[in-house]
Amino acid sequence: MRTSKLGIGAHVALVAIPVVLAVIVGCSSGGSGSGTKTAGTAATTASSTATTAAPQKDVVVTANDFTNIHDMTPVRGFFISNVSGHLKEALAVADNPNGGTYPVGTIIQLIPGEAMVKHIKGYDPKTDDWEFFTLAGSPQGTTITAHGGAEVLNAISHSSCAGCHSAAKPQFDFVCEKNHGCAPLGISDDVIKAVQNSDMRPRLKAGATATTAAG
Repeated sequence: MRTSKLGIGAHVALVAIPVVLAVIVGCSSGGSGSGTKTAGTAATTASSTATTAAPQKDVVVTANDFTNIHDMTPVRGFFISNVSGHLKEALAVADNPNGGTYPVGTIIQLIPGEAMVKHIKGYDPKTDDWEFFTLAGSPQGTTITAHGGAEVLNAISHSSCAGCHSAAKPQFDFVCEKNHGCAPLGISDDVIKAVQNSDMRPRLKAGATATTAAG
């Protein structure tokens, strides 16, 4: 009988040891939080990867993106279009008395021979990421004669376009208007209107739009 009792006790002990070890190991893992933390980190990483927005795409404009200014949207005497499909957002900035940052792809023209195009942040910090253009128009379309930053000259004053626009108050995103802080052009609104009406570039066909996405 004693042998039988010892056998049972030994058997119980042998069964209990793995169970106790399992409990100890389990508590140790739970107490450190390593398993949960690893799983949580992996889930967070996967979630972050899934929700990270793709980098914003810049625009590369061609002569065909510069249409007759009367096919653009007029705003207080100048004209706006957007080659990235964000005309509504661009007009919201233009109509905001407190200013704002124009969306990438915005084209602004006062007269047919000049334009400014908004690029992605970091394109050119010296010009608030605007690229300036001088243009030649004809019944056949538009030719880009110069483009860039400070080296592009204003057709009216023959001074740097970027230099003139740098005087705009910061909230107006480098865009000049009469109350934005820029120096006056020195010509009347009637003269500007006459220059605008001289745009000889072909008009878009009925149903076409100057604000379709590029690329």
